[in-house]
Amino acid sequence: MKSSEDLRIKLKSIDHRSYPAYKDLQGAYDFRDYLLSIDHVQGDPFAAPSRLSVKVAANRAAFPPELFDTFEKRITLQDHLTRLFARQLSSGSFSAKGSGKSGLLTASRCGQEVLERTACRVQEGAVTLRFEAGFPARGRTIDARELEKMLFDILPGCVRGSLFYKNIRQEKLKSAIALCEDQQAIREQLSERGLCAFIANGSILPRQSGISDLPLKDGVPFRSPASLEVSFKLPNRGTVTGMGIPKGITLFVGGGYHGKSTVLQALQNAVYNHIEGDGRELVIADDSAWKLRSEDGRSISNVDISPFIRHLPNRKDTRHFSTEDASGSTSQAANLIESMESGSTLMLIDEDTSATNFMIRDKLMQQVVSPQEEPITPFIERVRSLYQDFGISSIIVAGSSGSYFHVADTIIQMKEYVPCDITEKAKEAANAFPVFSSAQELFPDYLSNRAPKPNMALRKEDRLKQKALGTSELSLAKDTVELRYLEQLRDSEQTMALAYLLKYVELQLLDGRKSLCQVADLLEKQLDQKGLESLFDRGDVRASLARPRRQEILACINRYRKLYF
Repeated sequence: MKSSEDLRIKLKSIDHRSYPAYKDLQGAYDFRDYLLSIDHVQGDPFAAPSRLSVKVAANRAAFPPELFDTFEKRITLQDHLTRLFARQLSSGSFSAKGSGKSGLLTASRCGQEVLERTACRVQEGAVTLRFEAGFPARGRTIDARELEKMLFDILPGCVRGSLFYKNIRQEKLKSAIALCEDQQAIREQLSERGLCAFIANGSILPRQSGISDLPLKDGVPFRSPASLEVSFKLPNRGTVTGMGIPKGITLFVGGGYHGKSTVLQALQNAVYNHIEGDGRELVIADDSAWKLRSEDGRSISNVDISPFIRHLPNRKDTRHFSTEDASGSTSQAANLIESMESGSTLMLIDEDTSATNFMIRDKLMQQVVSPQEEPITPFIERVRSLYQDFGISSIIVAGSSGSYFHVADTIIQMKEYVPCDITEKAKEAANAFPVFSSAQELFPDYLSNRAPKPNMALRKEDRLKQKALGTSELSLAKDTVELRYLEQLRDSEQTMALAYLLKYVELQLLDGRKSLCQVADLLEKQLDQKGLESLFDRGDVRASLARPRRQEILACINRYRKLYF
């Protein structure tokens, strides 16, 4: 094992040489309290920054085992350490000077959600933290003295101030772990209590703005109607009370700007745990919940949308439906079938982002255009059988149509961000209006074992490049995958992870025999056991990937335009 002094000597030997000489530094160095590994060196000062990692042995980090003895607590510990390290690192970024990205020091920037990331890995108490650094240069000449300042003056303080239990604010960490335990306790009890979601009283659901994920100052605290109020006894906070949303069909109604969509947005993000102070820490939803919406223009490959769309005029096969440019209704039908394939047991739907003809057909339209001439069976005729036959609940936001009053089990009106249970009142009013469609008893049989073939062209390429653009899109080789309508994709690092996962699936898992469900099962097992790091060769792990859910992984694969059957 090379020592930190060996690194210092190497730095002096390459000072003022051309920039590629930095590659001589690759390797691991013992800094006594931790190991520093220079994993990848950038090609020039204007290229993507170099990748480094530090590893602190378990006996030196000394985090008590009870802080990482479950999967959820380990992810929370990793998240907390990443935030601490990134904060320390940012204060020293660009303290070293030079051209291009010289002096840059950066680690993952975590948002409000607690996500599993490659940035930090706690394994049997040992802590590995990955980050990026811009190696300094004057023009394209090495400035070793400035890099020495980064690695010997700035970095050691960041490591010791964030990755050693004795040096951090222990109560803040324990509070984060306690919140994780409480969130997990609610999540595990939802189903046995007959609930699909829970919103704690006092939660602040509104955000500061449409481009901010922070809670709105002076936002109206959430308060459950008495008829829906439930309590959970939590391991750390004691008894917590709030609104339990029962399994089945729940409808949120109310005037514009009264908070309907705000509730739905909180629920769609409640598939993740949130940090303290977010306002939605104790808003918990079924973690398989899927935001169902229309998606004009998406690619669809071999999806059976026949439960909703049949007898197209051009005799197009809806049992094996494919298109490069889906309509609103066909895309929403495909999205629903694909979400069922992914194992989702809760649909979250806003009429504002849905295709009207997919959701309803009123009585007047039925009288003018007979059902025999209409290829679409609207969702309202399937929503009951979805629950009865598959146990899939639906939470629907509607502001302009009362059609779903007839089929909803629970109806909640939002008045100035305060929920009111109006189920009896709405049902009584609905009795005065004729039922415009007859709900079918059984959900039709549909094909669900799609087994894609690999894209062999990818396997012939020596080097496949991946890119991500925020949470909107990614590219693999020369193909772009549109993700902008996957509203539960919360972090650009999840998008980058999807790019690598898509590459791995194409090169390693697709064979024309395994169904997409089987592929997802294999992938989840691997990620659970070995993490996202298993997608890379040893020492080549990217520092900025966050794990997406099974639902987003399959959604990404389904939107890949080179998906072959």
